[in-house]
Amino acid sequence: FDTKSESGNVMRRHFCPTCGAPIYSENLSKPDLVFVIASSLDDLEVFRPDLVSYIDFAPSWASSHKDIPCFKGMPSDTDMPDMDASQ
Repeated sequence: FDTKSESGNVMRRHFCPTCGAPIYSENLSKPDLVFVIASSLDDLEVFRPDLVSYIDFAPSWASSHKDIPCFKGMPSDTDMPDMDASQ
């Protein structure tokens, strides 16, 4: 399902074909990035985020991420961490 993001880029959202739950999204202008929906994971320890976006929308009980960049909204291209495949 494609939608236009705040920046005007196209976000492609992927859903479970059985139940319709969101699984992950892609920003078509940033093909090296995948935005995984944390609740879609059986084991939250499998992946570690490189950043947290829309932190202002997190509930008060959500854990803080002091060791990675956090943004009130979607980070600008210059704020995005380097997603070098060698990391």
